[in-house]
Amino acid sequence: MDKSKIKKIVLAYSGGLDTSIIIPWLKENYNDPEIIAVAGNVGQNDELDGLEEKALATGASKLIVADLVDEMVDDIIIPALKMDAKYETYLLGTAFARPVIGKKLAEIALAEGADAICHGATGKGNDQVRFELAIKRFAPDMPIIAPWREWDIKSRDEEIDYAEAHHVPLKISRETNYSKDKNLWHLSHEGLDLEDPANEPDYMKPGFLEMGVAPEAAPDEPTYITLDFESGAPVAFNGEKMKASQIIAKLNEVGGANGIGIIDIVENRLVGMKDRGVYETPGGSILYFAHEQLEMLTVDKETLHEKQKLSVDYADLIYNGKWYSPLQEALTAFANEADKYVTGQVKLKLYKGNIIPAGTTSPYSLYSENLVTFGESDYDQSQAAGFINLWGLPTKVQAYREKGKL
Repeated sequence: MDKSKIKKIVLAYSGGLDTSIIIPWLKENYNDPEIIAVAGNVGQNDELDGLEEKALATGASKLIVADLVDEMVDDIIIPALKMDAKYETYLLGTAFARPVIGKKLAEIALAEGADAICHGATGKGNDQVRFELAIKRFAPDMPIIAPWREWDIKSRDEEIDYAEAHHVPLKISRETNYSKDKNLWHLSHEGLDLEDPANEPDYMKPGFLEMGVAPEAAPDEPTYITLDFESGAPVAFNGEKMKASQIIAKLNEVGGANGIGIIDIVENRLVGMKDRGVYETPGGSILYFAHEQLEMLTVDKETLHEKQKLSVDYADLIYNGKWYSPLQEALTAFANEADKYVTGQVKLKLYKGNIIPAGTTSPYSLYSENLVTFGESDYDQSQAAGFINLWGLPTKVQAYREKGKL
């Protein structure tokens, strides 16, 4: 890349440690280009406060805030929910947001006549792939700058040194310097003491958890909620109709207050290394659980089992940054068709980190009390003998072969 030709750069800007120092670094190392900071609003709320002032003070020409919450929820999260997609128990919080941010960066860069797009993802992580594949899909010829793959900075401590030397204000200290990513769906925590899997996370430490409380700090009385679904998508919370993003926000509140959705995992990154992270996903955890309860009633065995197998591929696809792909479109079509009858209401009890079923109803239920009851029913149990004889015939023939009776 000829740095002298880079006159205008669109920067994915969060105001966190990485992107805060990238603005002055680009000014120093790319011949003082114009920097257009772009913040994708994916539900991080207070993290957007003061962002424009900070971006301008550190050298950006302007800040563009793109509202991407409903696009992320409706176009990516809801299809993933319908497919029950989980990556090694991780509910894909960061991965859900990156495609829509990358797409918007490409659109803004083309509209602004930018010479390059820059992001703050590290060369060790997954986000560099997610951002860049989305950019390549919508601006295939756009150069991409990833400072972590270029600069001499080796650690987050050195980033803080650089920030202090360049008078870049930070909201963190060296002691609270976790790498965090927040959106409507989740909050991730990585780094510091969490880098050693032998260390227990201090969930009771003030300021560590942000979306809720530790289970032991949750109320001693359970909270009951209801969720209504239509064709696999949530449409109402506690009987009140609202859009999916609002339902997630409500569930974050009630789930967080009850210590729901905290996981501590070592996951396999796309680039090949294992990584330890703590994730808060209160609303998402409730939504996935409720959806699975309703599927138990409404989806036939073969379709459900096939979806369970495909959900692994779907989660891999999202995790690995391949959202904008033909395979995603095909699998999403399957998820929509498979969830055609996933309509009804789920009642749940939330108690100290636990999500407990409290009753599920659906007009499309496949459950028949008459068939399954231990009492008198219309089911003719004598027919089972013939079924077993046919089902077990290969086993019987194998036994005959071993005894030389064939």
